[in-house]
Amino acid sequence: MTAETKKAKEIIAKIIYITVATVSKDGEPWNSPVYSAFDSDYNFYWVSPTATQHSKNIKENGKAFLVIYDSTAPEGTGDGVYIKAKASEVRSLKELAHAFKLLYARKDKKARDISYVLKKSPLRVYKAVPEKAWLNTFEKVGEHSVDGRIEVKL
Repeated sequence: MTAETKKAKEIIAKIIYITVATVSKDGEPWNSPVYSAFDSDYNFYWVSPTATQHSKNIKENGKAFLVIYDSTAPEGTGDGVYIKAKASEVRSLKELAHAFKLLYARKDKKARDISYVLKKSPLRVYKAVPEKAWLNTFEKVGEHSVDGRIEVKL
């Protein structure tokens, strides 16, 4: 495992909120912070209302871009993980139970029953499966700091 991959995984483990960027069928961008959890394959799960714009966008095209940024770092030293992903609503009862276990374990709480997101509930569980991931880098160009990206394998 490279140092960059290790750093990316540390950031993912530390930061509980991810930013999910999506785009509508009309090309309008949307960005939403969500509480999330991830599994051993770095698939990300979160709960959102079906009526939110990011949920509608995911239903329309299944594309998402995640950013997990350590905003607790001092100015000019923050690291972030950037992930291009396929996103979808989780429909399998087995996978819903898996997602709830992960989401609630991250809060050190007992998982709710999955009925919380079934039938007439306005909420659903969503999943993002990474296609590509990057860690940000810093490079000095003269007296300027320039932000870059290096691809990492999750």
